[in-house]
Amino acid sequence: MTTTLVLGGARSGKSALAQTAAESHAREHGGRLAMIVTAQPFDDEMAARIARHREDRGGLWRTVEATHDLPAALENLTADDVVVVDCLTLWLSNLMLAEQDMETAADALVAAVGKAPCPLWLVSNEVGLGIVPENALARRFRDGAGRLHQRLAKAVERVIFVAAGLPLTLKG
Repeated sequence: MTTTLVLGGARSGKSALAQTAAESHAREHGGRLAMIVTAQPFDDEMAARIARHREDRGGLWRTVEATHDLPAALENLTADDVVVVDCLTLWLSNLMLAEQDMETAADALVAAVGKAPCPLWLVSNEVGLGIVPENALARRFRDGAGRLHQRLAKAVERVIFVAAGLPLTLKG
């Protein structure tokens, strides 16, 4: 089993890379493709974006919605699954909006990733490359994402950073 953290900026190509890698793995080794999604359709534009992503994946993919309890979704995986989680920063946003403890949730996620019985790609936005945000909420989000990424980077076998559609392997 290989677990991979795929980091990059918005529209960097990280999701496409993870999806392509999972599809390739499933073709070569077998397995059921599953996309665990964390986005919530709070407005019409986001609902359309979600629908477009689902259509782009096509019928090969089973979609699992895990807007808040991502660790539980991972715990339900089997050895026959090939999984992409997209994306961790939206999941953190959902937790913040629901006023849930990000550290406790991160503990549960790291534990679930460590027990994943199948190939797993975790997609997340690297938000710590810019200036320090001017407001406390944005700083809390950036810091939470950075801490989560560091913990996951230690826990997974492979870490890839994507910029302009080009992957840079950081680990593995």
